[in-house]
Amino acid sequence: MRHDLLARCLAVFCALGLLTATDADAKRKVEPAAEEKPQDAFNAGTFAGLKLRSIGPALTSGRIIDLAVNPEDHSTIYVASAAGGVWKTTNRGVTWTPIFDDQGSASIGCITLDPNNPHVVWVGSGENNSQRSVGYGDGVYKSLNGGKTWTKMGLENSEHIGKIVVDPRDSNVVYVAAQGPLWSPGGDRGLYKTINGGETWDAVLEISENTGVSDLVFDPRDPDVLYATSYQRRRRVWTLINGGPEAGLHKSTDGGASWRKITSGLPSGDVGRIGLAISPTEPDVLYAIVEADGDDRGFYRSTDRGEHWHKRSDYSSRSGQYYQELTADPHDVDRVYSMDVFLQVTEDGGASFQDVPETYKHVDNHAMWINPGDTDNLLVGTDGGLYESFDRGATWRFFFNLPITQFYKVSVDNDLPFYNIYGGTQDNFTLGGPSRTTSEYGIANTDWYMTLGGDGFQTQVDPNDPNIIYSQSQYGNLARFDRRNGEVLDIKPQAAADDEPLVWNWDSPLIISPHSPTRLYFAANRIFRSDNRGESWTPISGNLSRQLNRDTMPIMGKVWSVDAVAKNTSTSIYGNIVSLSESPLVEGLIYAGTDDGLIQVTEDGGANWRRLDSFPGVPAMTYVNDLEASSNDPDTVYAAFNNHKSGDFKPYVLKSTDRGATWSSISGDADDGLPARGSVYAVIEDHS
Repeated sequence: MRHDLLARCLAVFCALGLLTATDADAKRKVEPAAEEKPQDAFNAGTFAGLKLRSIGPALTSGRIIDLAVNPEDHSTIYVASAAGGVWKTTNRGVTWTPIFDDQGSASIGCITLDPNNPHVVWVGSGENNSQRSVGYGDGVYKSLNGGKTWTKMGLENSEHIGKIVVDPRDSNVVYVAAQGPLWSPGGDRGLYKTINGGETWDAVLEISENTGVSDLVFDPRDPDVLYATSYQRRRRVWTLINGGPEAGLHKSTDGGASWRKITSGLPSGDVGRIGLAISPTEPDVLYAIVEADGDDRGFYRSTDRGEHWHKRSDYSSRSGQYYQELTADPHDVDRVYSMDVFLQVTEDGGASFQDVPETYKHVDNHAMWINPGDTDNLLVGTDGGLYESFDRGATWRFFFNLPITQFYKVSVDNDLPFYNIYGGTQDNFTLGGPSRTTSEYGIANTDWYMTLGGDGFQTQVDPNDPNIIYSQSQYGNLARFDRRNGEVLDIKPQAAADDEPLVWNWDSPLIISPHSPTRLYFAANRIFRSDNRGESWTPISGNLSRQLNRDTMPIMGKVWSVDAVAKNTSTSIYGNIVSLSESPLVEGLIYAGTDDGLIQVTEDGGANWRRLDSFPGVPAMTYVNDLEASSNDPDTVYAAFNNHKSGDFKPYVLKSTDRGATWSSISGDADDGLPARGSVYAVIEDHS
């Protein structure tokens, strides 16, 4: 009764209001109200109250590319990471601060302090290794205040910078060794020089569109005497060529105005990456570690300012495209360290090399600093973070507070009261840890745990039992981990005796069927299905790739012989499946994407497959990085194509509403779409 009365009263008030408005309108002309435009829910204000929080982990840290230490205060250290920007400490590593997060690249190639003013910091973006997981950069940066603020100084198309050297006589004179694009020709490639602090640059050593400059040293007695190494290389999805006839050693005696190639005593054939060191105590002595084929590869020394070279030993790093850097002892001319899987040192000018002790230390060494006042004090950057020794490697301490672990992929489970996060990392295992804890100190390194060793990739967790975790390492090594007791069981599918060998990608796709928590799909060049958590497997497809022979495919304008420098090193065999998705609405509707640009579709659990090889606006043979079957519509599927390994950084995101029969781009245009330079790695649909 009371609700009835209230409703009637409201109706009367509304009617009176309407009458009043009508009466007023009769007396005057009223301008119609402007039509309000609908507000876009996804704007900056929507997310203004949300802040990212760091949950780590730092128990393994990540790849460190370069180090810079303030010569006036060794407690101030800068760390350049492969994928985590630049970090700084002013208390010798007790705490670290990220100082490069707001810049245009998280991948760093090198960092240099001005020898005349250690508050002036130069950064070359774009990792200077040629690995499969390398990130690219967007030029050179400079800070005048120890990293508080930065200014981009150009060379935006260099993509990978090997080294930056500042003239100790004049801070306005700076050299940049630009390796140039890894995946394509051209770009800012070669040795660049500025005489005005980076306002303008001149290319003082250019070789070709395929060859840049990787390393540079100068004579400390006369900085106009420069030694530079040219580096010819190209990586594509299917191969790496890490050397060629254009690589070599070059010398200038006039500050880069002119150059001549040094050949006396050095390899005459195709050469790969060359690392240089000049002895600070006897600058007539130079060392070079040379990647080449056969007997030419090895460790070389010159005692006459680089004019003539002598091979000292056959030693070269285990992978020239990943290491090949030297650090000379500040006081002992015969002692030189070499970055390698295991840190190497020579005490006799390169005639022999020994392992530096690395007990309880991560391998894969990339950067080193030697304390000039105490050469037993070493800092070393590795794939697993930063280490320090005070006894020349006999013992090491690890900096466990640098959270720069490189995650390939992350996933979550359905655990309570807090869900857990899992991720596969570059060279630092597959890790799991909580999204929150009840500890007043928050999430600590000790809250994280390892589910599998090696490089890690996609982790899948049983949706009903968060203790059952599927983890994988490189080339299809798959394991089932039981969180309750730590059991690790190898469940990798195997080819039958009469089958062709399986071709696994470095990062093989794994999914749990949304229709059964015990059903797994795992793919090499064929797809396997298990209905019993990996205890047994059944192939549900044939070879779904194009089945091309990568050794017949041209690179840098020609087909290279099998003897090319480091050919195919650190590269998955071409022709395999790299993405999988099953429709959560239609059991047996499965999409598979390949590294050679195909999408294959089955609507009957693998009995029949339909091949799709052409997509609007997407270059042929583009890597199908991710597929996502819609959870809202049974006929809709999304695809993310990634063509950065052809030097094409455009975003390609497509949608099909007819199970792949036709496709349309949803990347948007220049005004309201995805950034024009920004490769897409993953796509996901809102589940709601």
